[in-house]
Amino acid sequence: MDLILTVEDDLNINNLLKEALEKNGYPCVQAFSGTEALLVLERQQFALILLDLMLPGIPGEEVLRRIRQMSEVPVIVLTAKDALDTKVNLLLEGADDYITKPFEISEVLARVVAALRRGGQKTASEELTCGELRLERTAHKVYAGEHEVHLTRQEFRVLELLMRNPDRVFSKQEVYDYAWEESFIGEDKVVNVHISNIRRKLKPFTDREYIETVWGIGFKLK
Repeated sequence: MDLILTVEDDLNINNLLKEALEKNGYPCVQAFSGTEALLVLERQQFALILLDLMLPGIPGEEVLRRIRQMSEVPVIVLTAKDALDTKVNLLLEGADDYITKPFEISEVLARVVAALRRGGQKTASEELTCGELRLERTAHKVYAGEHEVHLTRQEFRVLELLMRNPDRVFSKQEVYDYAWEESFIGEDKVVNVHISNIRRKLKPFTDREYIETVWGIGFKLK
C-alpha cells in the first residue's frame, strides 16, 4: 500500500490533498510544519512525499535536503514560486517533480501516479555498490569483494550516506546528523575516528581508498 506524506501548513490545502488522495486509494499522513515532517519521517516510511516550500519552522528547501540525506523516496514539491531558476534548483536539489500553486487536484493526482510508477521502477535497490565495495541496506552488511566487513551501526550509516551520494562532499555536521540521528555537537574527533575506523576495517580486503577527505569541507566517496 502506497502511504503518502503531505507536508503543507495550510489546513485547507492539506485536507484537500488528503481527501483526494484517500478517495483514490492512497492512504495519507499529514504534517503541518517542516519540524513535524522530519519527526514523522523518523518513525514511518512513505512511498511519496508532497512537500510545500513555505513552511513554518524548518523551510521546505531544508526539509528536502534532509530527506535526501536519509532516503530516495520520491518528493513532489508544491511551490508558489514560478520562476524557472527556482524550479531548476529544486530538481537539482533532489525533488522528483514540482507543482506550481494554485493547482488543480487532478494534476496533483496525475503527478502522484507518475512519480509512484517511476519510484517503483527504481525501487530503492537495497544494495549500493562502488568498485568491489557492496553495502546491503536491508541486511545491514558490508562486503569488500567476498569478504564481509563488520561495522558498527554508526560506521555503517556513515558509509551508507557516502555511497548513496557518490558525487557529493558532506561536512562533518552532515555526517554526524545522519549517522547519529541527532544534532551535531561540534566534536570533530567523533566523525574523524569513525571515518578512520572504516578505512582501517576495509584495508585488509582492498587496496583501494574508498573515502576521500576534502580538506576544509568534509568527506566524499572516492
